[in-house]
Amino acid sequence: MTLLKNTQVEIIKDSKPRGQIRFAIFDFDGTISILREGWQDVMQAMMIEFLQPAPDCEEEGALSATVKEAIDVSTGRQTIYQMIALRNMVLARGGEALEAKAYKAILNTRLLAHIAHRVEGVRSGLIAPESMMVPGSLKILDEMRERRVACFLASGTDQPYVLAESAALGVDVYFDEIYGALDDYQNYSKRMVIERIIQENDLYGAELVGFGDGFVEIEDVNAAGGIAVGVASDEVNRKGVNKWKRERLVKAGADVIIPDFQECENVVSWLFDKEG
Repeated sequence: MTLLKNTQVEIIKDSKPRGQIRFAIFDFDGTISILREGWQDVMQAMMIEFLQPAPDCEEEGALSATVKEAIDVSTGRQTIYQMIALRNMVLARGGEALEAKAYKAILNTRLLAHIAHRVEGVRSGLIAPESMMVPGSLKILDEMRERRVACFLASGTDQPYVLAESAALGVDVYFDEIYGALDDYQNYSKRMVIERIIQENDLYGAELVGFGDGFVEIEDVNAAGGIAVGVASDEVNRKGVNKWKRERLVKAGADVIIPDFQECENVVSWLFDKEG
């Protein structure tokens, strides 16, 4: 592990060919957008609420730890899988469980209420879009555009919300395609998107770079042989490295760790350095 000189860009692994990138895939929430900052707290509170009535539920401290871990390991996956996990957890504790889709509908209602003022504020002009993004997001997208890198957005959030929120922030125009979770959830995953991009464009791994703050997308990009850039963003303070995210991203196989995109010129220079 080493830092690029005078930067916060941390090189974890330098074992893949560089300078050959043609395609880029970005996660959305926590990687570009912070409109949904705090979603984990909303989900955790809801899961605990539905688990506590179960006859064999553990005490609150242990339950909170269990729920937090369940969310942590699935961050980046479609929401429905977290709700399937909730259903299974309720049943395992002897409770009466709703269907996963019912849990998801409840969660979406609460999440939309949690972020409504942010989305409306951006749309109305009362909130600057950049203040609802990971710092430097527009810079990295501009850098990719200048190099004619085809960019794709893939999120575990439902597609209608990803489309609406990316449009509100004004970043939708940067992407060739925007992918989000589908009701037919078994026919969508970030890994499927990556595999499709590789197959349709006859790519080999190092021609793809992926940016994300979640375990799943970094693991998937790494598995495909692409260069995985972990974005250890602090969504609350909007500066510095989130140490918890960093640890998870390293475990997922990130080649590079950055706190945000403010030093994207350094990141891009490293990615496109053919001497690497």
